[in-house]
Amino acid sequence: MQHRPATRGAIATRMRGAIAVLLAACLGACASTPPRNPLAQWHGSPNHNARSAQLIVLHQTEMDSAQAALLTLRTRNAQGRVSAHYLIGNDGRLYQLVSEDARAWHAGAARWAGLHDLNSASIGIELDNDGHSAFSEPQLQALLRVLADLTARLDIPRHLIVAHGDIAPTRKHDPGVLFPWPRLAQAGFGLWPRAVPAAPPPRFDPWLALRVIGYDLRDPAAAVRAFHRHYRASEGDAWEPEDAAILYDLQQQLLQLPPTAEPMATPSL
Repeated sequence: MQHRPATRGAIATRMRGAIAVLLAACLGACASTPPRNPLAQWHGSPNHNARSAQLIVLHQTEMDSAQAALLTLRTRNAQGRVSAHYLIGNDGRLYQLVSEDARAWHAGAARWAGLHDLNSASIGIELDNDGHSAFSEPQLQALLRVLADLTARLDIPRHLIVAHGDIAPTRKHDPGVLFPWPRLAQAGFGLWPRAVPAAPPPRFDPWLALRVIGYDLRDPAAAVRAFHRHYRASEGDAWEPEDAAILYDLQQQLLQLPPTAEPMATPSL
């Protein structure tokens, strides 16, 4: 077959293709190189890992619509800028606002199980709800799907699904007494008492159990309110007769977790 010289158009096309390949290679190399301070000598250490979520925090928007919530979550409100990784509309539509490996501003000043910077250690999920209405079936179905995905893909323990009101009991109450925690428990999410909790032993300390579960006890009344909101669908701040059995059961469940489960708090040197 006779070889025909390439035309100018063909040569230009090949050059553009070669340049595109080179640019892609350069961009890939740049993307894979971690940022380094030019003032320092780089001596890389393998003793690190990426910041990853250890728990999931559920919120409710207390707004009129998902679109209003999207506007606030992408701009600011009266208290400043706020965001979440996900928003689930009342119709079950799932929106993602922040990458899972980034730190969304959803928890605020909060504590749980020895962790103080909850924004760095959690995935935040906002639920489109006005604060007075029941959560819709499409919304709950979407929540269960995203919980299954996140816990499996990010290796988050399935029992570490908590409320904003749990981690910030003096400031927050969402997702409120109407949120169906038993529904999540039926699907295997969250820490929930078994059907017939055993009676606690003599000298059982409910305050110690509350701390073991993860609650911050600096304001004891607020911690009890948060516990009741989550596990009793009430707002009382005084102990009730069945509380001890529930707390004992929850504490026992945590103590029976496999030893391979990683601790919540990051160890210090």
